[in-house]
Amino acid sequence: MATLDDSVSVGGVDLPNRLYRAPLLECAGNGPEAVDTFVDELEPTAASGVGLIFQGASIVTAESGCAAPNMTRFHDPAFVARCSRLTDAVHDHGGRIFVQLAHGGLRSMAVWHAGHRARNPDHEELAVSRPPPQLRALDRLGLVDFEPVVMSTAEVYDLADQFGRAAGYAADAGYDGIHLSGANMGIVQQFLSPFYNRRGDEFGDGPAEPPGSGGVRFLEAVHDAVREHAGDVPLATKVPAETAAPRFVRRSLSRDDAVGICERVAAIGYDAVVPVEVSTFWDMSVVRGAYPDRAWAAEDLRRGYAEAFGGPLRAKAIAALNRLQSRRFPREAGWNADLCRRVRRRVDVPVLCEGGVRERGACDELLGASGGEPACDLVGMGRPFYAEPRLGARLLGQAGQRGDSAALCASCNNCTVPQVTGAPGTCRTPSVVRERARLEGEGVYEEGD
Repeated sequence: MATLDDSVSVGGVDLPNRLYRAPLLECAGNGPEAVDTFVDELEPTAASGVGLIFQGASIVTAESGCAAPNMTRFHDPAFVARCSRLTDAVHDHGGRIFVQLAHGGLRSMAVWHAGHRARNPDHEELAVSRPPPQLRALDRLGLVDFEPVVMSTAEVYDLADQFGRAAGYAADAGYDGIHLSGANMGIVQQFLSPFYNRRGDEFGDGPAEPPGSGGVRFLEAVHDAVREHAGDVPLATKVPAETAAPRFVRRSLSRDDAVGICERVAAIGYDAVVPVEVSTFWDMSVVRGAYPDRAWAAEDLRRGYAEAFGGPLRAKAIAALNRLQSRRFPREAGWNADLCRRVRRRVDVPVLCEGGVRERGACDELLGASGGEPACDLVGMGRPFYAEPRLGARLLGQAGQRGDSAALCASCNNCTVPQVTGAPGTCRTPSVVRERARLEGEGVYEEGD
């Protein structure tokens, strides 16, 4: 019967409480001001008392793999070493920080971002298998552009080793752990998903094996590479259940499949799992909530949308699809909770739950403080930290106080859509911005120091 304020350990790393900042795009890139951007965005969260911070997806390769503009790469040890200023800042406030390592595969920018594709006409994407027929149809229509390079068995092992090398650089720079981007249609999900993975080697599913088996072997290869390069640093991964896949997708990961995958990766030696319900595509099942009308209507972003999607008309078509998706995927508080609860019954490592959680009381319920069966061991929030980087100061130490202990985030998604243009994640909802300013003026956020 834990509460959000109770300490917990993940892979031998002690955390002062059970609140974590879920991975978000910091849009820092790799330029000379990248570390400044990380410190400016993440140190306030540590100062507010949040026990664990996940730095957003960082790409493990020197080329391709970025799913959005201004993503950071972690392939260069000299750059990663500079991030020690960030890890020192987080540690000075008593917090811990893991970096999320990733690769986009068939979700890389060149596939969908028209401007990037025009600047990189010879682009190629790492692929687990030949793209599924549905995606090839979109390619023929000119809506996306695939130039897949299906990896050989040796190249899969090399990619796993690149994850391991990046983890070693991170450990040397003071990061407390590694988080793999195992969902949101990145390459790890593509290995796990029967929709994407039709390999005939050891990294594919055998005829008598459960779905995801080939992907589990890839996760095992990554685990072994991390252990080789980074020692016993804590290692966590997201695990997808593709329950939001459209009906025309006949091969996908069920909840039962995801539970089984979690069991297997825990047995391999992963120190924590983050079960999530997603789609086989990049859609609003990832960021459930309202249609971001303010973001789509912003005059300063229209040129960026047109460049990203191949012209104003295509940008309008994407906006219309976004509106339809928002009706299918409204925000549900703790939408991954049932899956997490099922996983927690079957594994002996910490289970992390995120997805639509906004209230302190809901956090404690997920942790079992009210006497019910716990769904998880730690609770995470993502977009609310765009609205309130120092959110921990208002949530921690507030057990049972439901009046003011809720995030300001309106789940409107006006912070996320602009990122396709390269804009940073920031709250664009006036009522939320005004309320945050009021709370800042009253010194509420200083309580975390």
